[in-house]
Amino acid sequence: MRSFVAFPAVLLATYALASPVITVQLTKFQRTGAYLKGAPDADRARAAFLKSRTTSGPTTVPATNLAYVQYTTSVGIGNPPTYYNLVVDTGSSNTFCGTGIPYVRTSTSIPTREAVNVTYGAGYFSGLEYLDQVTLAPNLVLQNQSIGDALYYADFEGVDGIVGVGPVDLTLGTLSPDTNTTIPTIMNNLVSQGLVKDQVLGVYFAPATNYTDTNGALTYGGIDSNLGELTYVPVTNTYLAAYYWGINATLSTYGVDVVIPTSTAGIVDTGTTQVLPADNFFSVYVNAIPGAMLDSNTGLIEIPASSISLMQPLNFLIADRVFTMDVAAQLIPTDQNIAWGGVAGKQYGVVANLGSDSGQGLDFIIGQEFMKRYYAVFDTDVNRVGFAQT
Repeated sequence: MRSFVAFPAVLLATYALASPVITVQLTKFQRTGAYLKGAPDADRARAAFLKSRTTSGPTTVPATNLAYVQYTTSVGIGNPPTYYNLVVDTGSSNTFCGTGIPYVRTSTSIPTREAVNVTYGAGYFSGLEYLDQVTLAPNLVLQNQSIGDALYYADFEGVDGIVGVGPVDLTLGTLSPDTNTTIPTIMNNLVSQGLVKDQVLGVYFAPATNYTDTNGALTYGGIDSNLGELTYVPVTNTYLAAYYWGINATLSTYGVDVVIPTSTAGIVDTGTTQVLPADNFFSVYVNAIPGAMLDSNTGLIEIPASSISLMQPLNFLIADRVFTMDVAAQLIPTDQNIAWGGVAGKQYGVVANLGSDSGQGLDFIIGQEFMKRYYAVFDTDVNRVGFAQT
């Protein structure tokens, strides 16, 4: 298996500028209307694509359905840089732009003579692959990073592309003619060029209590120094979850009800909006909330007002530590009902069904709603995922 290799001269030029940890702010992407309606179905469709991977390597790489994305990071490409609002996605590994603002070639843009083609569920992009200068922060500038120029695409409304920070093997098969070539990710090159010491990415999505909440953070090369104790769990060996940022959860409970009864594998995914347990696990959860049901219009769980005061914490036992989603963390703020396609005055929840029963090697997805309560760390060097209370 071959990989692109950054130019050696760059390493000498950038090593002296190395910084151990760089944090940039994430921007909550503002839309109007029912822009989140359909997100539950999109999350389930994403889960189906994640589970469709075969051992021979994917021709279809799952990633976020960008119609429902809430957070982006500003990335400069070229010199002088053009800035693009890109989605940070741990479920895919190609980085590209051009679906909104077109890719602007400059003196740092180097054609690779490779075509690139990636399918993301209902959406896709295809175009040409370049090496270019990439500015993640004023003091964090990559040279010769592989970038896709999206010449043809669908379903990327409102954003300019993706920063893919999943495992590098997810890029296999996306180039042509070199279909056996992997593409170093942003994180791979940050370390190889000496810009950060550790191949570690920290992600935090701020709780969205209202439409003006814009806080969130992305930390390259380490973790936020203000965090408390981190709990790490190894990436699982269970197929299919092992192809992504997969972990094992030993147990999950809702009050006295056991949702996940035994150790099972799932993934931590910034491209999924909700928290998705397998359908049989979800049934335990929804049946434990009096009167709760799936709303066919929104795809969300609808919770009667009389049951909210009776709700219990949803707990996940991961690496011998309990991670709790309290009642507030399980509920969609009512001022977001219209955005989700719901009805004013009703109460909806953030936990939904995966779309298939357990026992298939990917039995839950921990998405953005969990990461609004817990800082997530994706550590490629040690092949582990970490969580810390925010």
